[in-house]
Amino acid sequence: MNTLGMLAEREAARYFLKQKYVLVSHNYSSRFGEIDLIFKKKNRFSKNGYIVFVEVKMRDVDSIAQPKEFVDASKQQKIIMTAKDYLMKNPTSYQPRFDVAEVFYENNSIKSINHLENAFTLD
Repeated sequence: MNTLGMLAEREAARYFLKQKYVLVSHNYSSRFGEIDLIFKKKNRFSKNGYIVFVEVKMRDVDSIAQPKEFVDASKQQKIIMTAKDYLMKNPTSYQPRFDVAEVFYENNSIKSINHLENAFTLD
């Protein structure tokens, strides 16, 4: 991974930590693919919460396409299969959720992060 990509993941992780998410794993790999970040987030209405699988996508602020557009159906299936692998090895009562962190940069520096909760589902 390039330096800018590592910076994007680090900044996305920082963003989630500020939002009271707890980092569980980063760059989790299986034979199906890789998940950039995995967090747990407690639900304030119950004792359980979410286990959040995050795909970090970065693009220049002047890019024609939005970062989320690069998480197509094929990429989603790889993430879902990798998440299932993770959950088989790390059982939890937390509800799985798939988020996308869109990281925008300009002149080799991070400008903003857009968090898309529940960006896609298992169906």
